[in-house]
Amino acid sequence: MENLKILLVDDEEEFVTTLAERLELRGLQARAALNGEDALHMIEADTPQIVILDVMMPGLGGLEVLKRIKARHSQIPVILLTGRGSTKEGIKGMQLGAFDYLMKPLDIEELIKKMQEAIKSQP
Repeated sequence: MENLKILLVDDEEEFVTTLAERLELRGLQARAALNGEDALHMIEADTPQIVILDVMMPGLGGLEVLKRIKARHSQIPVILLTGRGSTKEGIKGMQLGAFDYLMKPLDIEELIKKMQEAIKSQP
């Protein structure tokens, strides 16, 4: 998993910046987008190997971003992040093509394990 290109998408700047730093310390290449529009542009400019996507964001929400990613880049695994004790959006996201979902607050080891599973599941 070394050098894995990850795109983190979350409107909470402190959270996404800290997560990117923690992943980079583990030898992964993590870039961050603070909204769905920026994420879609970043995917077109430099396609990541996996996307970690927050469901609840202002503007273009996570489920809509997921639909657009899957429409153009169906091979990219997407792991959703849900908060506020809600699993409904995570389940809906999986129906839309997400690999899995994780609840916030996030356990980084669990995230890394899910990313490994997602990459291994790719043809």
